[in-house]
Amino acid sequence: MAILFPHPPNELSLRKPMMNRTSIFLLCTAILCPASSLVWADAQGTVLLQDDFNREESNPEKEDVGGGWTTNSKARAKGNKQVDLVDGAVHITMHEDADHGVSLVHDVAFQDATITCRFKIGKKNDVGFNIADMKEKSVHAGHICMARIKPGMLQISDLKTGNMNQEIYEARKAGTITAEQKQMAKSKNKNFKIKLATDQWHDLSIAILGDTMTVKIDGEEVGEFSSPGIAHPTKSRLRIAVNSDAWVDDLKIVSGI
Repeated sequence: MAILFPHPPNELSLRKPMMNRTSIFLLCTAILCPASSLVWADAQGTVLLQDDFNREESNPEKEDVGGGWTTNSKARAKGNKQVDLVDGAVHITMHEDADHGVSLVHDVAFQDATITCRFKIGKKNDVGFNIADMKEKSVHAGHICMARIKPGMLQISDLKTGNMNQEIYEARKAGTITAEQKQMAKSKNKNFKIKLATDQWHDLSIAILGDTMTVKIDGEEVGEFSSPGIAHPTKSRLRIAVNSDAWVDDLKIVSGI
């Protein structure tokens, strides 16, 4: 389990003659706990969702993620298991019978927030973090915005006013999409070249503030995109989207940052 601290241990002053009970507790915990288990709260915010996936499935043969998570495996993969809890992390693999990418879903309401986690993908894999509002009727399937990561590229998308806008989606599906609509949809995606070591764990941060999404990997900013749909006020669902294979761990969503 992760432990929240108001600041890292090197900011705890040992020179003060008096320490309150909270300070003593924090100091002792910092000494006794291994550094890998610590999560520093370096800004004020409300934790909306936090999951370290450090649990076992009640039936290893069935999909049982727990923690309020659901998947689309029943509807899209003929009920075959696509999400597994392994060694304290979640392993997501698209089944050969699936007709759609895997979607690991958790309802969580916010407007502005920061999503953090650890992730791992292979050379031909990707992982996406899709924000949705299932009550928003101007878009297909609630899609609002998304950050998708591949080994060589990050894409940040405003889906609300772009590809998943209902008019654009229906026109593309019917084969009647206009050049203007194509250009509009294209302008709502921004791609960034990245160099990501595959099959290794990486730290991810996705910050949504107003109409801007900023993505950091391993503490380094790798992309930022501003577009009106990102500012959608009633975001209510996180979907972790995987088209092949990916690992995710230590996920947290904090509002007010």
